[in-house]
Amino acid sequence: MGKIVAVANQKGGVGKTTTCVNLACFVAANGKKVLVCDFDAQGNAGSGLGVRGEPGKSIYDALVAGEEITPQKTPYCDVIPSDIRLAAAEQEIHDLDAREKRLKTILDKFKNEYDYIFIDCPPSLSLLTINALAAAETVLIPMQCEYYALEGLSQLVSTVRMVKKSINPDLEIEGILLTMYDGRTNLTIQVAEEIKKYFGQKVYKTFIPRNVRLSEAPSHGLPIIAYDKSSKGAESYGNAAREFLKRNRKGR
Repeated sequence: MGKIVAVANQKGGVGKTTTCVNLACFVAANGKKVLVCDFDAQGNAGSGLGVRGEPGKSIYDALVAGEEITPQKTPYCDVIPSDIRLAAAEQEIHDLDAREKRLKTILDKFKNEYDYIFIDCPPSLSLLTINALAAAETVLIPMQCEYYALEGLSQLVSTVRMVKKSINPDLEIEGILLTMYDGRTNLTIQVAEEIKKYFGQKVYKTFIPRNVRLSEAPSHGLPIIAYDKSSKGAESYGNAAREFLKRNRKGR
């Protein structure tokens, strides 16, 4: 039975999609069968793996119309792509039965086929994000080390608690992964210490530095493991994947 992990942060530009794509690929490179569900209307997780959503083949079609979809294969992991129509999905499912659990119904069909399913959540605390948290066992939070990120984190944690209380009692925080880390600045160090004070062992020992190659890779439709495996970004996500798997060996 596979584990579903939502990769979420309602603040944009914190490395959420970069983390979802690259962590998934390195977990797959460690011998696990992995599926990425692109649940953001921008479709960046899919395009970062060289896959673009098409009518009849994206998560939108399953979510809104209840159509059967087949994950698309890439050399790195499997993908359920998104497309721009997902931007209107929240309104379209608003009056449907079990609206918060429609994604769970879709992904539960795939749990026996994969070791891990990673959901790239939209950058908002919307009904779509609630769907992702209702479907997941855990939520992994990529977080940039800046002041405003602390405020956003408290909002996200409140949402996780709400979903846990009312929809998904099994939901837990997988961990906090510090991204765009620059150890030369006092602010980065102060924010990192503040996060560790409140979340303790939930904070990953691995951090993801700012890295040009990480930024370049999506424009080529490649994860960093394929674009530049020797880069600092690739090394960091490789370490994060090993830490993720080690934590899950202990907990499962």
